[in-house]
Amino acid sequence: MSSILNVIEKLKLSVLNIENVPESFSSDVYKLTLVRGEDVYVKIPFNKDKLFREFQMLEVLKDVIPVPKVLDIWYGDESNTGALLLSAIQGVPCTENMDEKLSFQMGVYHAMLHEVKTPGYGYHSTDGFKFLDQNNWRLHIKSNFEKWKEPCKELLEPALYEQCIFHFDGVFSALPDPDGPCFVHMDFRPGNILVNGNKVAGIIDFESARGGSSEIDFTKINRYIWEVNPRTKSPYFEGYQTIRTMLNLEIVLPFYNFYDAFSAVVWCKNRGVERNQSFLQESIEVLKKSVSY
Repeated sequence: MSSILNVIEKLKLSVLNIENVPESFSSDVYKLTLVRGEDVYVKIPFNKDKLFREFQMLEVLKDVIPVPKVLDIWYGDESNTGALLLSAIQGVPCTENMDEKLSFQMGVYHAMLHEVKTPGYGYHSTDGFKFLDQNNWRLHIKSNFEKWKEPCKELLEPALYEQCIFHFDGVFSALPDPDGPCFVHMDFRPGNILVNGNKVAGIIDFESARGGSSEIDFTKINRYIWEVNPRTKSPYFEGYQTIRTMLNLEIVLPFYNFYDAFSAVVWCKNRGVERNQSFLQESIEVLKKSVSY
């Protein structure tokens, strides 16, 4: 609570009520009701790179798709990462119970995001746009996997771990050439898609967004929407293809489903295994299914 009180002071806000927003995994998010009656949100990112990344993304996308407006920013100090003051969007997080019209709109907005080109493969940071090593998406994916091997080895059963290592080499080499570089959200899931009735009201949480290949951006929507409610997949594709051509997901989805779960095991280790036990188990189950363990 001391961090949000500090931000309120720095941004000179007159506040009636402070409400913690649950289900925010990487940053601290608070809903504030101001004295004048307006609701706003304060986001305190995990580190300064995430602060700059979200700020830059929201500035670029404000005239492209419905996103929160940046009302103010505090750049922090030596002991604080800083914070964003964001407008409230009238909507609630999407659930799997959605109709074809809503799914179609999601596809349209996702494609509009992917149509925004970036200087290269990389991400916004405190030092400006930082390019990936050799501006190479495939090299980035492979080097990430190499970095994740050691921490994953500590949490996975030895036989499952060995199958994962073997599995990666086979599916990675079969990937088609990446598209892009374009903006990818990296966490495009129901909790970050706000809806009002059967309309998409806004897309939130761009702290992990970057310049990448669109192929990585369908993993969460597949796991949490299409697999839960298969009838949503076709209208989503139809909406997407009104803006741009859909990739051949039959090849890339199984790979990124596996890659994302392997990454999630490392995330759970870094953020606390006990605190994230259910997410860890979910990720391990995805790995087992991916490698037929």
